[in-house]
Amino acid sequence: MKLAERYGDRPAEEFGALFQRILQNGINDHFRRSKVRNLWTTLLSAFSPDNEEDAGDPLETLGAESDIAAFKAPHLQEEQRQTLGVIEQEIAKLPPRQREAFLMRYWEEMDIAETAAAMGCTEGSVKTHCSRATHTLAAALRARGIEP
Repeated sequence: MKLAERYGDRPAEEFGALFQRILQNGINDHFRRSKVRNLWTTLLSAFSPDNEEDAGDPLETLGAESDIAAFKAPHLQEEQRQTLGVIEQEIAKLPPRQREAFLMRYWEEMDIAETAAAMGCTEGSVKTHCSRATHTLAAALRARGIEP
């Protein structure tokens, strides 16, 4: 679709190379997104209930009180609550545009184009803001003793 939309006016001889570059960029984008999502899923999955086979979104699991959580040891519940508080504090410390991009992309699960439209910026800016936010958050959490 990108080839037809953006490069339809190019000579047919260029289509092969253009297609290969578009495909390669799409694959790279996919793996970059997966890497970032996996970082947050791994970091937060340690706080989800142990015996759920389909835990779903770890962020939803963290915020919701489940029946299983009622049977956890009180010190584990408190530790989880404190960790969530630290994560929220660190997100609140992010610059506004980074926080906005991060929350839209990873908590609201909006794609890059939707986030860019909502923020009124380019897709490249969204990627930059998200990258900076994830690196800043990861470093801040590590500094506070929270490891994935």
